[in-house]
Amino acid sequence: MKRKRETVATPEGTPDTSKPTAVFEASGGRAYTVSVALPGSIISNAVTPELKSLLAGQIARALAVFCVDEVVIFDDGQGKQRKGDGRSFQNGSDEFTGYSDPIYFLMHLLSYLETPPFLRKQLFPMHADLRHAGSLPSLDMPHHLRSDEWCLYREGITVKQVATEQGSKKKRKEQSRIESNQEGRSLVDVGLQQRISVPAAIPPKTRVTIKMPEPMNSSTDRDAFLVASAVAPSEPREQAGYYWGYNVRASSSLSAVITECTYPSGYDLTIGTSERGQPVSELSGSSQQDNIPEFEHMLIVFGGVVGLEVAVKADDELQKMGVKQPRDLFDYWVNLCPGQGSRTIRTEEAVWLGLMGLREVVLRKGKT
Repeated sequence: MKRKRETVATPEGTPDTSKPTAVFEASGGRAYTVSVALPGSIISNAVTPELKSLLAGQIARALAVFCVDEVVIFDDGQGKQRKGDGRSFQNGSDEFTGYSDPIYFLMHLLSYLETPPFLRKQLFPMHADLRHAGSLPSLDMPHHLRSDEWCLYREGITVKQVATEQGSKKKRKEQSRIESNQEGRSLVDVGLQQRISVPAAIPPKTRVTIKMPEPMNSSTDRDAFLVASAVAPSEPREQAGYYWGYNVRASSSLSAVITECTYPSGYDLTIGTSERGQPVSELSGSSQQDNIPEFEHMLIVFGGVVGLEVAVKADDELQKMGVKQPRDLFDYWVNLCPGQGSRTIRTEEAVWLGLMGLREVVLRKGKT
């Protein structure tokens, strides 16, 4: 049994540090997005399943802290990957893929951690990849809502209507009446006691983003339906300014990261990272920022242990185009830690360094 946390009295004028104060607050719609791309081969460098999971957890934490909207896992030709593997998280083999298919493993862990905790059991069957996921630090993102928290938007999963077999005759009759009124609609579990009804026929076990009605009071009947609407996953960000998690996709090569961009207008600001680039401080400095155009979709690309050069050599399309140096693919080519003391900077470390170093650029140059 968990012990209830005691409330600590603080002197007047002294801040209460018993609870976190850095809670995300929406401040108006946000049009821009930030995407991160990194090679799946970094998983191969971790020796044990525990370390592979921990590495994925470190990256997920960085994505959440810096409000990254998309993460792309690409093949740089350095990882041992199973060919022709068309499995999905929902209906594939349950064997551990951290050794045989690092891209799949990293996507699997990142997708699992991004999902609100109450939805994970329904969306992710038991799998060897997730064996150590429970020991990873929580992301605690704005859409990871508790049952006693209200937000204009919530994530949910469509559920199948189940007929009531027990209870009074009056209750069964009421259940039958409710079911008849739900034709052409869907029921959604959003982690509340009340069920949500949306005016759309959506297959069961589908993750959906719900726009909620006005805040409910505690007297609301838990058996009653709340009528809400299903919206695009991007609406919380675009309309209200909420950070609503990240999407995960895979790319077969470095060039495919850019050419297969899911945004219709593509990435309009691309940044590559390397110890041979210009110091990131020069790019984020106030004088240099004036020369950086406003962007709608930023892409930051990180290399593996041996850098992005090997990804260029392993990319058939880039070789056909005569591209020899990765810096030619990007608008900016930056060094995240000039004068580093260690011979190498691990990718999971570079992600933190890069997102921190470019934070001011994101906040000042992103279109709102």
